[in-house]
Amino acid sequence: MTATELPTADLPSSAIDAATAHLRDVLAIALEHEPGQCALVVYDRRTALARALVEAYRRNLLGADFIDFDAVTPDVVLGAFKNYAEGDLVVLVQSTNFRLDGFRLRVELFKLGLKVIEHVHLSRMPGAQGDHYIEALAYDPQYFRGVGHALKRRIDTASRAEVHGGGDVLVFDSPLEPAKLNVGDYSAMNNVGGQFPIGEVFTEARDLEAVSGRAQVHVFGDTSYLVNRPASPVTLVIERGRVVDAENATPEFQQVLDIIRRDEGEVWVRELGFGMNRAFSRERRVDDIGTYERMCGIHLSLGAKHGVYAKPGFKRKDARYHIDVFVVTDAVYLDGERVYAGGGWTVEAS
Repeated sequence: MTATELPTADLPSSAIDAATAHLRDVLAIALEHEPGQCALVVYDRRTALARALVEAYRRNLLGADFIDFDAVTPDVVLGAFKNYAEGDLVVLVQSTNFRLDGFRLRVELFKLGLKVIEHVHLSRMPGAQGDHYIEALAYDPQYFRGVGHALKRRIDTASRAEVHGGGDVLVFDSPLEPAKLNVGDYSAMNNVGGQFPIGEVFTEARDLEAVSGRAQVHVFGDTSYLVNRPASPVTLVIERGRVVDAENATPEFQQVLDIIRRDEGEVWVRELGFGMNRAFSRERRVDDIGTYERMCGIHLSLGAKHGVYAKPGFKRKDARYHIDVFVVTDAVYLDGERVYAGGGWTVEAS
């Protein structure tokens, strides 16, 4: 544990109570983990948020095994995983992210057939951000699954999409790739679980060069994987799927563009993300970009990298960057149907 990871003051009991209630639903509904099933929680105690989550899991997972990552050697942790069978649960509560000699934790645990809940980079969300994080764990299956699947159906059949924000319009004049869901419904997936909080439906244009227009970036992920919010939005000018200008760019945002151009030659726009988590908004943020990615609204990715959708001419070894940017969103249209208004998704759950 470094000096920057010394334990901080605990969260209030009300926050722990809320985490307990939200994780009870996550375990029972999303993960379908039944009382009495085997479970292992690997954790650290470096931050108040980590300690709150661990206590919440202790209340919910009676009889589970708990290992303090900082109190044992990596071999002990790796050896513990071998004691669990397919369908058992492993929870990872990490103030940073655990390193186990090249063992890619979530990926390797999935290979063993284990269910996984991963909480990561909790140290990036101090103080009141811990409360935001806990609120984001609330699991409403009718909303996440119902609205998520309704969005997917519309995305999968749309021939065109438009994102309107701050007077600018970004047009996806192409059918979209089959949408992927991160809504706590694993019935059609090979793996059960993932990084929490959840809440996202994502796609991209089948024809990347059919993306053009303007979009105002109110938050982006900087070179430290932290949320960076410019004093005024940066306006992206996009032609044939590439960023050709960034009006009002801050030095930090320009640095991101310069790095992508240096290593990839140009800045592609790829992912079109429909964030669904109502605990996060343009004003209500956390500093960890991977968590904030679930924000209720639209985000894009800059850079050629997208491991889910293979595209001709994009070689995996050459595509290095996938930088999330969050755009001012007043309305979203799929084939002329408005699916986003007033800060939320307007499609009917089904």
